Amino acid sequence: METVLIRNVRAVDSLRDAVCDILIRDGKIAAIGEDIAAETDREIDGTGLTAMPGLFDMHVHFRDPGQTHKEDVNTGTAAALAGGVTGVLCMPNTTPPMDNPEQVREFLARAAKTGVDVHQAGTLTVGLKGETLADYKALKEAGVTALSDDGKPVPTAEMMEKALAKAKEAGLPVVSHCEDLAIIDGGIINKGAVSEALGVKGMDRRSEDSITERDLQAALKTGAQLHICHVSTRGSTDAVRKAKAAGGNVTCETAPHYFLLTDELLRKRDADYRMNPPLRTPDDVEAIKEGILDGTIDCIITDHAPHSAAEKANFETAPNGVVGLETSLAATLTAFYHTGLLTLQDIVRLMSDNPRKILHLPVRTLSPGEPADLLLADLNRKWTVDPDKLHSRSHNTVFKGMTFTGNVRMTLTGGIIRYTAAPEN
Repeated sequence: METVLIRNVRAVDSLRDAVCDILIRDGKIAAIGEDIAAETDREIDGTGLTAMPGLFDMHVHFRDPGQTHKEDVNTGTAAALAGGVTGVLCMPNTTPPMDNPEQVREFLARAAKTGVDVHQAGTLTVGLKGETLADYKALKEAGVTALSDDGKPVPTAEMMEKALAKAKEAGLPVVSHCEDLAIIDGGIINKGAVSEALGVKGMDRRSEDSITERDLQAALKTGAQLHICHVSTRGSTDAVRKAKAAGGNVTCETAPHYFLLTDELLRKRDADYRMNPPLRTPDDVEAIKEGILDGTIDCIITDHAPHSAAEKANFETAPNGVVGLETSLAATLTAFYHTGLLTLQDIVRLMSDNPRKILHLPVRTLSPGEPADLLLADLNRKWTVDPDKLHSRSHNTVFKGMTFTGNVRMTLTGGIIRYTAAPEN
């Protein structure tokens, strides 16, 4: 294994923000400081670059097994590394769903070869059917780090309470997809002026808000750990804020498209702008930003959801979802760091530290003895998102054609350089 010395780089984590050298040996950070003298196999000039702990995206869909024409663990982790993401939590709505311990073990064994710290969520209910709770103890023994029926809501408050109580006994967090299917009733975009103008059925925000409130109340009642997925509305943000104030063991996440974009984009009738929950209104965008800035929202994730071009071809019948692993850091830097709203240490907290804490995983820092899982970024590099250059098997990005400021140039895991950006990227 190579000994690598990164010279004159700005190192940012929860403990520091300083220009220094970083020495990597035997897969770990051996030293960090000024003017390090050491025999090395490779030196990297970090002048103008920033090193941060690898990001952790706790909400991705790698479609593996069963839907690998969209993505698999190898293409998904390649996309992750290109975005500076060194750890992920995969959602369990695969084909078949992740309710079988042997299937979980098989997937994690394959994932271990990718160089990315891949974690798997197990299902809350058998087959994602919302009828019978899965065997949480067996799933935990197989290696799952969380439980979720993501893609579908748990159908009743009673079942969610039982799931939370059982998950608490197993010592696993519950990751909740908050959606009332009766309210959605076939809606495909946010219900409002745009859906009316297009003549398509809308997705009423009450769907998200009501189940968010329901599940938060269940968490307060049981004392279990609950994490709310992909918050997109002012109502849901407010509900999480109140549950935290009431002492609930609750956290939540959002994705870059919810703080950068609105449903006005749907006027293009392009299914690449369709996801669930959908793009909302300018007021919701402001609420999500407020939630990030005041700490109500704990994590920035992607809900990376690949679909083929053929599947996305028809606006009204296409499946929901967008890819995002390769754009999440750039989008966040553009929206918050370059506007002065957040520091780099804030971004490390939102995109690396907090997801790991929620999943009870060690937090990564750039300290001696820590695994050398880190990214190097050019914070000031402007680039335009080109779907054809993405590493994901699917290219359904909501940010196509947008220009961001901030670009990952290199990603290392275990001290090995796993990704290097092409000069033109």
